[in-house]
Amino acid sequence: MTTVYFIRHCESDYTVRDARSRPLTPKGEADRVLVTEFLSDKKIDAVYSSPYARAIRTVSDFAERRGFEINIIEDFKERVSAGEREWLTDAEFAGFMKKQWDDFAYTLNNGECLADVQKRNIAALNEILSKNENKNVAVGTHGTALSAIINHYDASYGFADFMAMVNIMPWAVKMSFDGLICKNIEKINLFAL
Repeated sequence: MTTVYFIRHCESDYTVRDARSRPLTPKGEADRVLVTEFLSDKKIDAVYSSPYARAIRTVSDFAERRGFEINIIEDFKERVSAGEREWLTDAEFAGFMKKQWDDFAYTLNNGECLADVQKRNIAALNEILSKNENKNVAVGTHGTALSAIINHYDASYGFADFMAMVNIMPWAVKMSFDGLICKNIEKINLFAL
């Protein structure tokens, strides 16, 4: 059995418009300890991350303390948004995401649709599963990307589930695999441990 611990990044600073370099807020920096504590007894064999700074930074405290190199996987990046998150109000963003969850091909301004996000992330996950059979790995990721991954294995996971976790940062999901077959999904609120 292979176990993947997906770690949705800590709180990030949305005043920084560039999605790739957006840092964590001071609260996000402090909350990294929750990730380190959570992963500390999981017998992790490898650490992977999205190429975005906030995802890397979220798992870096654990990786540094355990002597792991963080393997960057470009396809684990967040949904390419074409800037709409920066100009939509919270209510408009919720409406946009509802449309995306209702229609996985829907997008704005040439951004990425959920079907594309899901396909890209599942391909990256399958590569990791093939390279790490019967191991435990941690992956620094993002809310939309992680939700699309969950939906791939559990079609009942939808917009309401996404909105329930959208403000939980960091957030963890433990997925167990037999080969490429997902056997179990466990959602973990690190603030409730």
